Amino acid sequence: MFGTIAKKIFGSSNDRRLKTYRPKVAAINALEPETQKLTDAELRAKTDEFRAALAAGQTLDDLLVPAFATVREAAKRVLGQRHFDVQLIGGMVLHEGAIAEMRTGEGKTLVATLAAYLNALAGKGVHVITVNDYLASRDAEWMGRVYNFLGLSFGTIVHGKDDNERHEAYAADITYGTNNEFGFDYLRDNMKYELGQMVQRGHAFAIVDEVDSILVDEARTPLIISGPSDDRSDLYNSINKIIPHLRENDYEVDEKQRSVNLTEAGNEHIEELLAAAGLLDEGSLYDAINVTIVHHVNQALRAHKLFQRDKDYIVRDDEVVIIDEFTGRMMPGRRYSEGLHQALEAKEHVTVQPENVTLASITFQNYFRLYKKLAGMTGTASTEADEFAEIYNLDVVEIPTNLPVRRLDEDDEVYRTNEEKLAAIVKEIEAANAQMQPMLVGTTSIEKSEQLAEFLIDKGYRQIDFTEPAALQKLYVSARSGKPSKLFAVLNARFHEQEAYIVAEAGVPGAITVATNMAGRGTDIQLGGNVEMRVAQECANLPEGSEREALEAKIRTEIAAFRQRAIAAGGLYIIGTERHESRRIDNQLRGRSGRQGDPGRSKFFLSLKDDLMRIFGSERMDSMLVKLGLQEGEAIVHPWINKALEKAQQKVEARNFDTRKNILKYDNVMNDQRKVVFEQRREMMAEESLEDMVTDMRHDVVEDFIARGAPHEAYPEAWDVEGLTQGCERLFNLTLPFDEWAKEEGITDEALHERVLHAVDEGYAAQIEKNGAEVMRYIEKQVVLQSLDHLWREHLVTLDHLRQVIGWRGMAQLDPLNEYKSEAFELFNELIKDLREQTTEQLSHLEIAYDQGEPPPPLQAGQFEALHPPAEAMAGLAQEFNSQAFGQGFAAVPFMAPDAPAATTRQPQDPTTWGKVGRNEPCPCGSGKKYKHCHGAIS
Repeated sequence: MFGTIAKKIFGSSNDRRLKTYRPKVAAINALEPETQKLTDAELRAKTDEFRAALAAGQTLDDLLVPAFATVREAAKRVLGQRHFDVQLIGGMVLHEGAIAEMRTGEGKTLVATLAAYLNALAGKGVHVITVNDYLASRDAEWMGRVYNFLGLSFGTIVHGKDDNERHEAYAADITYGTNNEFGFDYLRDNMKYELGQMVQRGHAFAIVDEVDSILVDEARTPLIISGPSDDRSDLYNSINKIIPHLRENDYEVDEKQRSVNLTEAGNEHIEELLAAAGLLDEGSLYDAINVTIVHHVNQALRAHKLFQRDKDYIVRDDEVVIIDEFTGRMMPGRRYSEGLHQALEAKEHVTVQPENVTLASITFQNYFRLYKKLAGMTGTASTEADEFAEIYNLDVVEIPTNLPVRRLDEDDEVYRTNEEKLAAIVKEIEAANAQMQPMLVGTTSIEKSEQLAEFLIDKGYRQIDFTEPAALQKLYVSARSGKPSKLFAVLNARFHEQEAYIVAEAGVPGAITVATNMAGRGTDIQLGGNVEMRVAQECANLPEGSEREALEAKIRTEIAAFRQRAIAAGGLYIIGTERHESRRIDNQLRGRSGRQGDPGRSKFFLSLKDDLMRIFGSERMDSMLVKLGLQEGEAIVHPWINKALEKAQQKVEARNFDTRKNILKYDNVMNDQRKVVFEQRREMMAEESLEDMVTDMRHDVVEDFIARGAPHEAYPEAWDVEGLTQGCERLFNLTLPFDEWAKEEGITDEALHERVLHAVDEGYAAQIEKNGAEVMRYIEKQVVLQSLDHLWREHLVTLDHLRQVIGWRGMAQLDPLNEYKSEAFELFNELIKDLREQTTEQLSHLEIAYDQGEPPPPLQAGQFEALHPPAEAMAGLAQEFNSQAFGQGFAAVPFMAPDAPAATTRQPQDPTTWGKVGRNEPCPCGSGKKYKHCHGAIS
């Protein structure tokens, strides 16, 4: 109560923050007359002027007002678009490193130019990150005209570019690309063997478009770089044939947790089926020798019982292509991990590709936290404000619309059955179509959109075939005549290439567009149609000249008339066919209507058979409605229904947030290890010689070797002479007289250590003399790097297995997370020890055959595969004891950007303040040890 009163008197915190931007907006507006007088050359020269000011000691904040005024004027001249005042505020929010929540149609793409230009002046590179390749290319080409006009360079990172093209794009002042491409480039960079092969140049500032989709929805799954392993396609196909023979009581499906498990009866039945198929030779299913069979059975069961074709994936060109559960878009090139994708391929009878081994991985949370400054923009972020603040330290600022919103959001209509709901939707479509009102009908999956399409066809509607040239011309003919055409378009992952064009024309009078809820996100739906899209389509083959100009003028005139007709019909009507588990997705769908003060309308039609209603307990509601006498075809409409649904959605959102937090807790355990490994890996590549490091490693191995075989102060009689002899031959390629030395009177372990160390150093010196110092320096670097990479990958696999079982420690009243931290620390110490021994052993046994050519090159990007573990594989992380809880091992690999400034004051408890520490310096933690033997203990 008191909070509400205070808010009315003083305004909300958001209102107060918005007020702080008003003086700067006024200052930018005051500069407009002066900026307008500048010639194009003088406006372009402003960039050099700003850079000179930065070099002279001014800050980006000092230059914000004149820089924003310059960008606004450039956009007016190049694009014919002038930034609104609210867009200027959005640009300031981005520059401050926060999230600008702006409604659909408010021009977020144009807003990004303000902050991107200002921050690009520093010369460290700005990354503008979008959700798909089309938007990255479109936005770069579109806004790149402004940057070029002002003398800045821009680049684009999309699927299919080689390393040279990527290097050039990252070297530009502003780089556009998708979140996946940026993440995978980062992983691939940390698998290179020379600094010159790396394509990224640091992580200074990123603007994330559709920030909720990238930082929240996709944060439940890591990016994984993998390499091929053994081909087991026969086994997948054999087990796939068995699954259809299971009975309903053989397994239990939990839709809330997206899991499926065999029952006791199912275990017995599957054993019989496997034995009959010759796949289970001996023992029971859960004997150790059959552990691989169990894994394959579980994955095949998930493929058949949890994953639906045309909802979770589609089959195209002899491959299974994942469908993003949030956007409805295809994700070519990405594959489910742990054999699930192979199980789906076997299920759909397409070619089964080999399984993969994890080479490197990173979660989006850890990747985006690499940036020194991070900002984002979206239409819906406030519902996830707590998560943005807790995980990314990002504030959400709600930017007011340029014009008041006139959209009417109606209460939901709830029906008992899906058939009744579909009938009501078609009836609503018919009523709106009769008035020529454009409609966007949102569904939650490809399957649901095609089901509705079939229902419409049964009612006499005709689907537009986008394989035909000029497919939308029939719709334009109908719009011109003012008579309904009963034509409708279906937009889902099957029509990925035409996505933007189909959505752009959803505002034409009489248009009916059936789409997955998030399809076309990033493309503006304008009432009457999109001028640029139609000009690009219809004038593509016409040369510059009077004929083209005449056709363009005709299109513009027609779209203006269409716009007035669509407004008269009530604007864009949004129909939702069911609620999504996230309120943001529903709000995104609603937000497609009512842009820039246009009229609009939205309504959701639900049934008790919808996934959200069914999973979250609609049985009681169904029986209650029957008792109350609800007749077939009747609906419940009440604000309380909306509130109840919103609470169900909040529960799902809270559960998903817990999942993401839990994933991050486990992933953060690895952060220190990653920093040590990959920061020093980068330093190794930068060094001309690793001679000192290799020497330190060799000496440490000798010390450990002697400590094991001849413990301190032990009598020579107690020495493990045989172990010392064999170990010396294995590690150092030397045969030393340990049996004779052990018989010497008065010999100590210190003296033994000195003798072995001397012999080992002499042996390695002989290697250098034999092969040449220059050759050995090159080989040392390659051996150290490749050994580190090999051991790190094994470490990832071990940690992955540890995650899968650590939850069971809770049964012993132990905290699984603390147990995981402890085990991971011990495993990392083993990794360091193994690296020393493996490097020393390989270099000691080195034989160089000069006639065999140069060493083989490292794996290239094309030999890697990008994996996308299913979100439900990660969901179990919220449950402490679920053995399926932990998906692929994550291995974020952050390194210090080359331009990162050294910390001025080192704080012992905060390694991020240490900057670059010399290997022989005292460790900044205050332990008294050298850095290389403490926090820098890689050797």
